[in-house]
Amino acid sequence: MILRARIVAPIRQPPIEDGAVQISANRITWVGRQADLPAPGGTPEVDLGEVILMPGLVNAHCHLDYTDMAGLIPPPKGFTDWIQALVGCKASWTLPQFSASWERGADMLLRHGTTTVLDVEAIPELLPAAWERTALRVVSFRELIHVKNRQPAAELIERAVNDWLGLPPAQGRVGLSPHAPYTTSRELLELAARAAHRRRWRLVTHVAESEEEFQMYMYGQGPMFDWLKSQRDMGDCGRGSPVQHLERCGYLDENLIAVHVNYLWRHDAGILGRNGVHVVHCPRSHAYFKHLKFPCAELENAGVNVCLGTDSLATVFLGSETPLELSLFHEMQAFAQKAPEVASTAIVRMATLNGARALGRSGDLGELSPNALADLIVLPFAGRPAEVADAIVHHRGPVAAVMVGGQWAVQPAHAPE
Repeated sequence: MILRARIVAPIRQPPIEDGAVQISANRITWVGRQADLPAPGGTPEVDLGEVILMPGLVNAHCHLDYTDMAGLIPPPKGFTDWIQALVGCKASWTLPQFSASWERGADMLLRHGTTTVLDVEAIPELLPAAWERTALRVVSFRELIHVKNRQPAAELIERAVNDWLGLPPAQGRVGLSPHAPYTTSRELLELAARAAHRRRWRLVTHVAESEEEFQMYMYGQGPMFDWLKSQRDMGDCGRGSPVQHLERCGYLDENLIAVHVNYLWRHDAGILGRNGVHVVHCPRSHAYFKHLKFPCAELENAGVNVCLGTDSLATVFLGSETPLELSLFHEMQAFAQKAPEVASTAIVRMATLNGARALGRSGDLGELSPNALADLIVLPFAGRPAEVADAIVHHRGPVAAVMVGGQWAVQPAHAPE
């Protein structure tokens, strides 16, 4: 198939006016100007009209199973209070509720232009059935917590790995997610890293998310320290920042996707950069907890790959967005508002190329290029090529069409059935 569009936005290259993309099976075979198209030889063509044709967005962090918790937890006084409220909320839910929540979140993301999501699975029983109910490309990370858990860390990891290996097909669709430094042990982190490396899986961990976590590790005090001191060994506290703790555990390398990273001590950015760690920023979640300004420039100057995620709707303010939606466009807009010094082109890369790189899928996802997967989205647009990046960042509402792996997931108005 050949797709024609007013603007083709490859992302790695400048926008192409009057562009076209050729697709064979589930891959892109050619990208360029319509005038330079190879002889079509009877290939079906779809003229999408006055639109931007671009790669699907890569959501680098989400909790799909918390989607229906939107508005259920009022903004707390502190992060530890919120964690306790979330635990209580989860305890009251049934498996069908989590399933419906997961599926609703996946549908929201797809309609709003995300084609790949890195999702943390707190309820692994939802898989693989949940995968089969969405066209979204989901990479599922098994959440691991080792607080108030008498099960040896080795048994916990072994069970998680065996569960994941039993999913058909697991390769390329799974990873491990030791939840956070404060909810795990050094032994669990070391074993999880070893298991992930052995199977070429990625790791996802919440790191330095809150000031209370930072206080716990730096100074051995604060609300989080007081809450957890009866539930875990606190010998790793009062010895430096959360980032320094993970470095001592040998946990930091290019396999790790560190989520949030809102609170850094001196040299922390450099430590992350030297070890090749990827960082995910979730702007609306960041605003919900009223964190200090996200240290984007400090991280990027240290060579850290920074990408964007939605987190969950449990950490989004109830406001003018009615109903609340999981959307990377909303995250791009929230980030642009808080960081006006960052160019729109850079923000778009954070939601496409950078997320693909974090997943180890550069050249495969987040771009329009020969041999990349045919994951594409369509946005209405009648402006000039110079306005494309701004138009992408500030897009409102569902997208006009979505293709995943060469198949329409959301059909464009002019495409043949």
